[in-house]
Amino acid sequence: MAGPAAEAAETGRPSSPRRATLPLAVTPACSGQETPASIEGPLFKPNSPTRGDLITPATRGVRIDLSGVVYDTTCTPLPETLIEFWQCDQNGDYDTSGFSLRGHQYTDSRGGYLLRTIIPRDYWGRWGRRAPHIHTQVQASGGPVLVTQLYFPDDTQAYGRDFAALNAADRLFNRACTIGLTGPKDGRYTGTFDFVITTTV
Repeated sequence: MAGPAAEAAETGRPSSPRRATLPLAVTPACSGQETPASIEGPLFKPNSPTRGDLITPATRGVRIDLSGVVYDTTCTPLPETLIEFWQCDQNGDYDTSGFSLRGHQYTDSRGGYLLRTIIPRDYWGRWGRRAPHIHTQVQASGGPVLVTQLYFPDDTQAYGRDFAALNAADRLFNRACTIGLTGPKDGRYTGTFDFVITTTV
């Protein structure tokens, strides 16, 4: 039982018709500002498998279910938008011989996506020590490709690493590309990130 009637039953006070008709607060889902781009890096591989679940029996690490919506700059959701993901593992290593922790998918009829993967580890690369991040490419049909990287909040807990220090030391880190994270619950995080992309060249 929920709502004003339930409140009246529990408290003994009459319910408020005015309160019952008030609309719920609306949280803006899209700013209309394009998601900032970043470098692709040297470890992208084409022809990844089509899949939204990168977890295999051999996968180790702190799991995360990441979801969101792809919008255009007028905040219209974009169905059938291609999203490519690739990342390193819990040791900071990329699979360069196969397609572990690599895959692509297309957004659903509401512009939504869901990625099941792990939180990656920090590592040393050509740009110095990199904070944990997930590489992405996002492209609406016929549009330009957005290449960017998604990062994790300072208070993320994984592998005994100090995410705040790692983020601060990474010169490519962009706080506008930080995943909204909740958890961990039962050893798993839930994350959200909405992309805003340009659809015309």
